[in-house]
Amino acid sequence: MKIDISHIIIFIVLFLAIPSNGIAQTDKSTTPEEGIASYYHDKFTGRPTASGEKYDPKKFTAAHPKLPFGTIIKVTNITTGASAEVKVNDRGPWVKGRIVDVSRVAAEQIGLIRAGLLKVKVEVVSLP
Repeated sequence: MKIDISHIIIFIVLFLAIPSNGIAQTDKSTTPEEGIASYYHDKFTGRPTASGEKYDPKKFTAAHPKLPFGTIIKVTNITTGASAEVKVNDRGPWVKGRIVDVSRVAAEQIGLIRAGLLKVKVEVVSLP
């Protein structure tokens, strides 16, 4: 069976042109980020997160769009310097400009409850 080389080249070009942004990707970058933080509403208590863990407002957890599950991050209130270390166990937030959603206990610790939204710095403490 004779295979035309032009067919192989076309196949390779088309294969490489397939976008991969629809595939869930994680980012192991440790570059600090600055942006807006929000926190989980109490209605999510007991619901499963993207990692399969149930959301518990009393645990120091967070949602991040790309960091691997199990990553420990430090979320710091830029205005006051208050911070909390949380474990990434969910994906999100999906609102433009927001970089992290934190649990209620973490939100209380950094002063996010009263503000609702807060400018924060996110730093990777450890990767899984």
